[in-house]
Parts: sequence; C-alpha cells; structure tokens
Amino acid sequence: MSKKKEQIFDITLFKRLFQFIKPYKLVFSGVFVSVIVIALLGVATPVLLQKSIDNNLTNRAEEGFLFLIILMVSLLVLEFLIQLLFIFYSGWLGQSVVKDIRVKLFNHLLRFKMKYYDNSSVGVLITRSVTDMERIADIFSQGLFMIFRDFLTMIVVSVVMIFMSWQLSLIVFAMLPIVLYATKIFQKYMKSAFEEVRTEVSNLNSFVQERLTGMKILQLFAREDVENEKFRAINGRHKKGWLKTIWYNSIFFPIPEFCASVATGLVVWYGALNIGAGDVATTGTLFAFVMFIPKLFRPLRQIADKFNALQMGMVAANRVFKVIDTTSQIDDNGKHIAENFKGDISFKDVYFNYVKDEAVLKGISFDVKAGETVAIVGATGAGKSTIINLLNRFYEIKSGTICVDGNNVKEVTLNSLRTQIAVVLQDVFLFADTILNNITLNNTEITEAEVVQAAKDIGVHDFISTLPNGYHYNVRERGVMLSSGQRQLISFLRAYVTNPSILILDEATSSVDSHSEQLIQNATDKITKRRTSIVIAHRLATIKKADKIIVMDTGNIVEQGTHQELLQMENGCYKNLHEVQFLEEKESIVSRTIKKTF
Repeated sequence: MSKKKEQIFDITLFKRLFQFIKPYKLVFSGVFVSVIVIALLGVATPVLLQKSIDNNLTNRAEEGFLFLIILMVSLLVLEFLIQLLFIFYSGWLGQSVVKDIRVKLFNHLLRFKMKYYDNSSVGVLITRSVTDMERIADIFSQGLFMIFRDFLTMIVVSVVMIFMSWQLSLIVFAMLPIVLYATKIFQKYMKSAFEEVRTEVSNLNSFVQERLTGMKILQLFAREDVENEKFRAINGRHKKGWLKTIWYNSIFFPIPEFCASVATGLVVWYGALNIGAGDVATTGTLFAFVMFIPKLFRPLRQIADKFNALQMGMVAANRVFKVIDTTSQIDDNGKHIAENFKGDISFKDVYFNYVKDEAVLKGISFDVKAGETVAIVGATGAGKSTIINLLNRFYEIKSGTICVDGNNVKEVTLNSLRTQIAVVLQDVFLFADTILNNITLNNTEITEAEVVQAAKDIGVHDFISTLPNGYHYNVRERGVMLSSGQRQLISFLRAYVTNPSILILDEATSSVDSHSEQLIQNATDKITKRRTSIVIAHRLATIKKADKIIVMDTGNIVEQGTHQELLQMENGCYKNLHEVQFLEEKESIVSRTIKKTF
C-alpha cells in the first residue's frame, strides 16, 4: 500500500474542503461553541451527583440538596437543547457545503469537452454527483464536529477525574492504551475498506445505469441471463467490500465496551476497599467514576465510529475534487460576441483526430457562402459528423483554421457561437419534460405562441394537438412516449424556433417514416431559405436541391459540386453512391408492388 493510501487523514484535502465553509462562518462558529458547552455540561451531572452524595446523602443533611437536584435537572435540559441545536446546525452546515460543491461540480461537468464523456462512465459521474456528495455532508453532520465533541469530552472528563482521585484515574487510564491501539489499527483498515466500497459503488451504479439505458437491446438479443450473472458478480464484490467494514466493526466495537467494564469493576473494587482511607475515594467519588467511565470510553468508541464517516467523506471528497480538478474544458478565451452571423463558413487545411496518430480529418478545406445549402455525403466513418462537432467546438482541432464570417471560431465566445448554430441530430434526445420545454429548453425568451406558430409553419402543429395536453404533454424519459419520427419532428422544431443563423441537419431524416420525412423536407426548404445550412445525409434524394455537395472518404474531400455536376463525373464516388441507392429504391418499389398484387 502506498504512503498516500496509508495516510489516515489528508490535511491538504481537508483545508480545501474547509474553503467551502467560509460563507457559513457564523453557523460554523456557533456549532464550534456548542461543542465546547456540551463537553463542559457532560461532566456537570457526575460532579453534582458526587457532591450531593458526599455532602447530603452520606451525612443525611438536607441543606442544599434540593438546589443540587434542581441544578442537575436544569443542566440536563440545557444539555438536551444544545445537543438538539448542535445536531441540527451541523447537519445544516454539511448540506449547505454539499449544495455549493455539487453546483460547482455540475457547472464544471457542463463545460467538459465531448472527449471527456467519450472516455467516462455516466454511472461513475452520477455517483460523484449524488452518492459521494452525501458522504461529504457526513463529514460535518456525523464526522468532524462529533469527533471534536467526543475528544473534548474525554479531555474534560479526564481532568475532572484526576482532580477527584488520581489513584482511581490511573486504574481507568491503564485500559486506554488498549483501546487507542485498537482504534489506530481499526482506522487504518477501515480507510482501505471504504476506498474499496466506494469503487464498487461506482462500478455498480455504472453497470445498472448502462443496462437500464440499453434494456431494449438486452431483451432483443435475449441477454437477460448473461447480464444477470454479470450483475451478481458485481453485486457480490460490492457486498464483499461492505462485509469487510462490518467485520472490522464487529472486531473493534466490543473492545472499548470490554475495557470500560473491566475499568468499572477495578475502580469499584479498589475504591470500595479504600473508602475513607486518605484521599483515595469517597462514596460520591465512586458513583461519579461509574458515570465518568462510560463518558470516557464511549467517546473513544464513537470517535472510531465517526471517523468511519469522516474517512468515507474524505474518500468521497477526494474523488469529487479529482473531477473538479480535471482540465477538460474547451478554452473559452474568445472576445468576439456573435450577435447574428451572416453565415460564411471556411475550413482551411483542418486536421483532427479523436485518438492520437489516427487522423479523422486529413487537411480538409472548403468554403460555404452565406445563404448556401451545402450537403456532405460519404461512407460511415468518412468524417462527416466530425465537421459539425468541430464547427461547434465540441473538440479542438489539431491544426488548421475554422472561420465564420471571417472570424476564427476560437476568437468567438462559445455561448454566442453555439447560440447562432442550431443542430438536428440523428440520435434525438428528449428530456423527461413537456413537449414545450423540450422545444424551448426552458428559454424564457421563446414564448408558447411562437412555438405554436413555428409548429404550424412546418406542419407539426396537428400532430402535437392530438396528444393529451398538447404542447404540455410529458414525453417521459428520453421521449419514450413518442415514436422515433415524432421525436425527430420535435427536435427539428427545437432548432427551428431558435431562428439560427446557421442550420445543421445531421442525418435528420434517416429514422423517420415517409410522412414525417415529407414534413421535415418541406420545413427544411422553408428554414434553409436565405440561411446557411449544412446537411449531412445518407439518402441522396434529400439533397438534390443543395447548392453544393461535398463528398468525403476516409477523412478527405474527394469531390465537390452540384447534384448534376457530380453525376457527370465518370466513375465518381457520388455517381456510384447514387446508382446504388437508385437500384435499391427501385427494387423496394417493385417488391411493394408485388406484395400488393398478391
């Protein structure tokens, strides 16, 4: 085990966590003071009991006895109230700090490059954002302040015990090294166990999230039994990690109780033999020590218990801060704010690769004039969608330049760049919300009336009106209540209402039926008029009207021209693609005709 892992408490990490307490300094100070008061009140009752026994019960004296009883009751009530406030505000502080860290983390996640998500597990990120955050809250509600309270209580109790009888105190203290040594060993092994638990929790969350998302695929290919076995294995490792913590707890926690019982027995035996002999003990002192011993040993056990929560929180905080420290953001250093693009686009000698030394784009160059509709075609993996990703700066290019209206996209603020570009993707993602909110994405500047009018313009209004609650119909998670064609129409309308300067359609009609395709084609004609548009298409019939068609192959531009110009090229890539698709469509029509005939 490395030195870093053997470290029980990471001071540097805690100092960083402490920075999030600064906005709540007043509450922190109040909780800190309450800890001191609770520690002092913890010894008050045994001291008062000792005085009442020695001064009143032993001597059968009534003077001052009632006062001591009332004082004890009053202090107990006061201790109860302060404990209540302490528990509430320590928990409140923990949740407030976690709220701020969670906001910082989520804000950080929103700005990561797409490459980060390409290489990261969604389940792990969910664990960091949710489960690990609750463990961080435990640092304050169950860990830090509780440990400090118990530690201070032990110090105060020890001082008072020595003041009452140093001989009896030595007997009690003789048992402490055993508990302290056991605590040290316990903390060391528990930290290792908690790290294992957190790892297995992340693996479990990741596995479940992926399988629930891909449940349709699993059932289509009858993989239920196989995935169930995989889950059993992962869940078994998760159980094994937790059983380690349970095993360590079961070994450790009886030790303080046993030592406390032994100490109590020795104190009573030695004290009873020496009552009245010098200053060894009095009857009241024996009673006080019987109360003091649990207050000394129980905090030791609780410190170890709360240290578990503290360690778990520190492990979780370390994982969360690793994500926050990840530098995977696109540099947003642009000074130019694009309020409205004309739409001139220029790619100059652009090289790009997702994986090092595996070029996806190999020095491509092309120009799109404002108001033009340009189509990009090519085989899967040719680099078509990559062009869109680079134009939106989801990834950074290796070399070359990409300009819009003569401005390098790196010099344009990310927000203004992406606001002016609307994209309709092949894989439509809808949130578990209303159709209206999925269209506007909660943009308050887009009114419902504008959405309705836009839907009428492109012929989608009738379909939406047939749904329960119309535009306020909840499509559920990922839009499962709608067909793929309906989801694509919603996605198209989402792009349309933003009135973009540049429109991008990435295989927008690949997964829709003929009726939906016709609706989108009509809307495309309307929205692309006098607007720069880039259409990535597989079906060549949808791009015949494009001003220019760019043909790509393995990261290179191999042909450019209009539909008719490209068809004139002998043995041209576009011509071959067109002929193949034409034959496929002809065969499909013949097949449908035969079926209708028979």
